[in-house]
Amino acid sequence: MPSTTSPNPLDDPAADPFEVAQRAAAQLAEVTGAERHDIALTLGSGWGRAAEVMGETTATIPAAEIEGFSASGVAGHSGTLRSILLPTGKRALVIGARTHFYEGHGVRRVVHSVRTAAAAGATTMILTNGAGGIKSTWRPGQPVLISDHINLTAASPLEGATFIDLTDLYSARLRELARTVDAGLDEGVYVQFRGPHYETPAEVQMAKTIGGHIVGMSTALEAIAARQAGMEILGLSLITNLAAGISKEKLSHAEVLQAGKDAEQELSELLAKIVAKL
Repeated sequence: MPSTTSPNPLDDPAADPFEVAQRAAAQLAEVTGAERHDIALTLGSGWGRAAEVMGETTATIPAAEIEGFSASGVAGHSGTLRSILLPTGKRALVIGARTHFYEGHGVRRVVHSVRTAAAAGATTMILTNGAGGIKSTWRPGQPVLISDHINLTAASPLEGATFIDLTDLYSARLRELARTVDAGLDEGVYVQFRGPHYETPAEVQMAKTIGGHIVGMSTALEAIAARQAGMEILGLSLITNLAAGISKEKLSHAEVLQAGKDAEQELSELLAKIVAKL
């Protein structure tokens, strides 16, 4: 198993990122004892407690022990990979070690967790995050569904002449399934900025003008990689704050963490019930 100080193979331009993902999935199967995982979840800010209530955790490992993964660089992320046996008999892989694009490690490392999950057998990818809300009717602590995204990172996980249709990237079927758990779930278009700075009020207004409702620094690149891998995708944002200029308050990461903490119980129950229906 690679040490946390070993060079990351994804930093080698000559490396095949899908081969790295296959090796990572093989290591994951060995250390978890689970031959395959059916569902994968990336738990962003505020969503982490869901792993505690959705089923029986049979293995928890530091993500950096698996090839291609990095230690989590952001407060509020566990930095672990967790194998959970669901009451349905299916197995979920919970990813608490998201690599953000703004960390500067490159897109391959941002989407490695998604590609590893696909290589491990997962056909459903649930992507969650904490984000700013543009709709003034939303409140901090409110979960919303992602219906589509706008990628403002100027990057893509696709390499070369790889053309992938993103027309229905965020599954309408899974959004409807989520609404059988909570009929009041609103939805919106997620706009991924590069970060790590928060958006200016002018940038938020730009996002609103081009059709955005949610602003954040993750998810879009991961969703593209999940589609390339043939996975069905459900996206969920926790509105941690109203975005700059929508709210008159200044933004802080502490506010994001607090909003997530305050909403933990509601979010964990919601996500566990959704997963139980998959």
